[in-house]
Amino acid sequence: MNPSAVGSPLTALCPRLRDALVRVGYDADTLLAALGPDAHAALGRSEPVPVRRAAENAGELGVLIRLLLLGDTLPEELVAAAFAPVSVDESVAAGLLDRDGGLVRAALDLRPLDTGAGTRWILSDLDDSMRRRTLTTDHVLGVGHASLSLLRATPTSRVGSVLDLGTGCGVQAVHAASYADRVTATDINPRALWLAEATAALNDIDLELLEGSWFEPVAGRRFDQVVANPPFVVGPARIEHTYRDSGLWLDGASELVISRTPELLAPGGTAAMLAAWVHRDGADWRQRVSGWLPAYGIDAWVVQRDIADPALYVGTWLRDAGMDPRDEDAQHRAQQWLEALAAAEITGIGFGFVYLRAIDGPTELLAEDLTHVFSDPLGDEATAYFQRSAWLRAVAAATDLAWSARYRVADTTALERVYLPGPDGWAQRVARLHRGDGPRWQHEVDETTISLLAGMRPDGLPLYELIELLALAHGSETVTPEFAADALNVVTGLVRHGLISPV
Repeated sequence: MNPSAVGSPLTALCPRLRDALVRVGYDADTLLAALGPDAHAALGRSEPVPVRRAAENAGELGVLIRLLLLGDTLPEELVAAAFAPVSVDESVAAGLLDRDGGLVRAALDLRPLDTGAGTRWILSDLDDSMRRRTLTTDHVLGVGHASLSLLRATPTSRVGSVLDLGTGCGVQAVHAASYADRVTATDINPRALWLAEATAALNDIDLELLEGSWFEPVAGRRFDQVVANPPFVVGPARIEHTYRDSGLWLDGASELVISRTPELLAPGGTAAMLAAWVHRDGADWRQRVSGWLPAYGIDAWVVQRDIADPALYVGTWLRDAGMDPRDEDAQHRAQQWLEALAAAEITGIGFGFVYLRAIDGPTELLAEDLTHVFSDPLGDEATAYFQRSAWLRAVAAATDLAWSARYRVADTTALERVYLPGPDGWAQRVARLHRGDGPRWQHEVDETTISLLAGMRPDGLPLYELIELLALAHGSETVTPEFAADALNVVTGLVRHGLISPV
């Protein structure tokens, strides 16, 4: 089925469907309360039995849980009562439900999600989380790990306009509606736009939905923020599933999106995207990503979250498409995929977040690994990073600004000293500064840096006077250019990662 993307019967019934969902309590908080923490955790692990057992005692909410989240086939009278005032006939005609005699099952996935602004309901195609399914080419993915990662990693400062490039089921666009005045969403897949339109109607949200490939639907336009979860999967130039495959060779989709998105940004505009890039022996992935950016006009922060070896990468994406790597067809596809990566001398595939901000100046790039565990979302951190980066650009243009500034050590910054046993007892091996929030950066430091930070406070001395005191402590009555440059480099690095800040 490939319904019209505009004004469909599914969209038409969504206002009354929302009334049913509210009446039954099909929302994120009530769902957790009804299932309990153990069964809710089982839902996340794709284990239907504990969820079904808990849902059996949850009345009409339990009916919706079994129907929409577990994919159970249920008697029509139970579904009719839970869906009222929407009839089963209407739901079947709209493509939301399927009927088999006197039994009814879901034809679409409909689940509640709290994106930070209360419950939103997301419509998508059925996945294989609870029942084994082979996904079709035009399958519209629901709320997966990647989309959840991007939700948590997206800045949510109030903006005028947002573009969701390649919207899929519309989850990023729905999230953007909580912090943007206007949201535009594009997709090449008509089925995706059909579901995104219904998702918007279900949440009483106005979206501008445009059909077309990549940047064509918004050519010549500018936005205050762009979000994108593109089909970034690295592999042969083919399309088996539009939600993940771009038809471009290797990491061509990420290259295209990263290189073209700057054209869409209004002055000061920001982009938050997921992307992937290849690793080759003897080549730095940072240089590869750097080559995708224009020479002027962008401040870029690229965070590599993971690196997968080719075999793990291919196996993961085969399972994502509902394929069992042990099946003959899956083994054939894996063979072709791995041969293509080997021929291109790919040793690994990096994955992470790409943040861009439009600036008036030469392009700057910080690309770094963030593979350690942290719990805070990166959205607020990205906003703070660009603010710190702007201050550092001002410092680069006028060094006196850095020297005359006073600094404070962040409340979450901690000093760690590591001692190991030696022939003369405990001996210090390393000293580190730890940031206790956000990305939890660590910097190894020497005793001079430790002393410098000890003197930093809002009512204390400017940086240059602190440097002069340090020079005297080291037996020098003047600050040498080398000593000053080293100190400024240390301060710059600590400011960039938020361990200290100018006052």
